[in-house]
Amino acid sequence: MMLEKAFAMQGLVCGVDEAGRGPWAGPVSAGAVILDPKKRIAGLDDSKKLTHARRCELEVEIKAKAVAFGVGFASVAEIAELNILHATGLAMCRAIEAMGVAPDHALVDGNYAFKLPCTVKTVIGGDGKSKSIAAASILAKTARDRLMEAMDGQYPGYGFASHKGYGAPVHIAALKTLGPCAEHRMTWAPIRLLLSGESFSEDNLLSAE
Repeated sequence: MMLEKAFAMQGLVCGVDEAGRGPWAGPVSAGAVILDPKKRIAGLDDSKKLTHARRCELEVEIKAKAVAFGVGFASVAEIAELNILHATGLAMCRAIEAMGVAPDHALVDGNYAFKLPCTVKTVIGGDGKSKSIAAASILAKTARDRLMEAMDGQYPGYGFASHKGYGAPVHIAALKTLGPCAEHRMTWAPIRLLLSGESFSEDNLLSAE
């Protein structure tokens, strides 16, 4: 909590992180969390380093112990309209708004200072350095995973529940057979290759990410 303590005298500090910038399908999500320094949560870390089961356990604990938390999404249509960078910023703004508490400062993973409704401090590798950013990464990831699992029932055959929209071999095979669905990011290079009618292999699809 050292990064949080550095800003604590200046007001409320939240951690912010995203999930789903890279997939070929589905929205991008973001989490925002204000942790209570008096309520310890053991094992907070970058969501990618945790198992699915551990993320789900920590999600419950974060929501029970945090001062405030929120999750926001930006849709496939918004990603196409704004581009993935600005859509990520939109999801972050929505996550902060969803907290119901206005933070004074946001610690944001990465090196890009998104325009948020408070001052922003970027932290490269922040999900491994800041407990609140790690907590935000967990909420963003678990929320998006649930959405992709639900989407698997709406758009069967793509395997969304397993790969969550990333360019896995089973996803590539489904795209070859079924074509893209409404939740595919049509502006993504692999999807454009498919829509162009060009012949393609798994190798050149992956290289087009």
